Amino acid sequence: MKIGYARVSTEKQDLEAQRLILTNAGVADCRIYFDHGVSGRDQQRPGLKQAMAACRSGDTLVVTKLDRLARSVHDASEISEHLQAQGVALQIGSEVYDPTVPTGKLLFNVLAMVAEFEADLISARTREGMAIAKKKGKLRGKQPKLTSRQQQHVHQMYASGEYTQADIAELMNVSDRTIRRVLKTDHS
Repeated sequence: MKIGYARVSTEKQDLEAQRLILTNAGVADCRIYFDHGVSGRDQQRPGLKQAMAACRSGDTLVVTKLDRLARSVHDASEISEHLQAQGVALQIGSEVYDPTVPTGKLLFNVLAMVAEFEADLISARTREGMAIAKKKGKLRGKQPKLTSRQQQHVHQMYASGEYTQADIAELMNVSDRTIRRVLKTDHS
């Protein structure tokens, strides 16, 4: 039996292209597991966990590309070893890889290295872009929930002794945690 797995990193991305490739590879729709908006580097991938749990000895796990399955050589190796131990084959696109033979092991490891390299390039480009945006003043980070004037008012209210942190949070329509953070800063 063929079990499919598809993943996209952001909520805005669409899984339809991967689903279509998997069904064309012979995977029934009801046997395709998804992770939508989950990074390949994230260890918590519920769809992958379900797909691997659905696999039995003699089954084949099908993914469209190796980078949909793993984003590091280490992760890919762990998944491959788990599948091997379960007697499950791995199909990437239209090719079934047999990691028990030298050529299959080499191809799998090369693909895993390329996936990791690609992920590292994406991270480097993202950091570079953020640094440029920050330099231009277009990336200012997360803005505070309360203005400077509101923060001063929070300090005054708390210092008066008439209000608890919870009271102030309710009045300001923010969380207790936000008020705690404001009170830790010096507004003398």
